[in-house]
Amino acid sequence: MTSPARETRSLTSFDLANIAVFAALTCVLALAPAIPVGAVGVPITLQTLAVFLTGMILGGWRGFLALLLYVVVGLLGVPVFAGFVGGPAVLAGPSAGYLISFPFAAALVGALAHRSVRGERVRRRDGATSVAPERRGGLTVKLIGAGLAGLVLSHVVGTAGLMINAGLGLWAAVVTDLAFVPGDIVKVVVAALIAVAVHRAFPRMAGAVL
Repeated sequence: MTSPARETRSLTSFDLANIAVFAALTCVLALAPAIPVGAVGVPITLQTLAVFLTGMILGGWRGFLALLLYVVVGLLGVPVFAGFVGGPAVLAGPSAGYLISFPFAAALVGALAHRSVRGERVRRRDGATSVAPERRGGLTVKLIGAGLAGLVLSHVVGTAGLMINAGLGLWAAVVTDLAFVPGDIVKVVVAALIAVAVHRAFPRMAGAVL
C-alpha cells in the first residue's frame, strides 16, 4: 500500500505567502479583546485558535515557521501579542511559556494533522474509503486529536513558564493553567471544522483532494 507523501522542507513562493498570511492571522486574533485570568493575569485570547488552525492547515514545517515569524516579530517590539504588547520584556512575564510553545505546538499539530489528511487521500485513491471523510466526520476527529496533542504541549510549557516567571508552585501553576483548558478545547474543535473545510476547498494546502 502506498504510504502518505511526506511533507517537503523546500519552501516555494506559495509556502512563503501562506506562512506570512497565517502569521498575520495570528496577529489579528491575538489583538482581539483578552480576558485576564487569575492573580497572575495571564489572558484568555484567540492566539491558541490561530496556533491550532495554522498547524492543521499548513502542516508541521510551515506551521512552525508561521508561528515562529509571529513570535519573532513580537519580540522585536511590534505590539502583536495579547494586550497590544511586544518586545523582549514579555519573556519575563507569566505568559512567556505559552508564547514560546506556539511554534512547537503548531509543528506538532501540523505534523499529525497532515499525516491524517494525506493518509485519507491515499485511502480514497486506493478505493478503501467509500464515504467522504467529511461526511463521516473521521477526518475532523483526527484533526481534533492532533489539536489536543498541541494543546497538551502548549499547556505543559505554559505551566513551566508560570512556575518560573510567576513564582508559582507546581500545584498552583497547574490550577492556574486549568482555567484555560476548556476554552482551548473549544478552539481545537472550531479549528478542526474550519481546517476540514479549507482542505476541501483548497486541496493544494496539503497536497490532498478531500
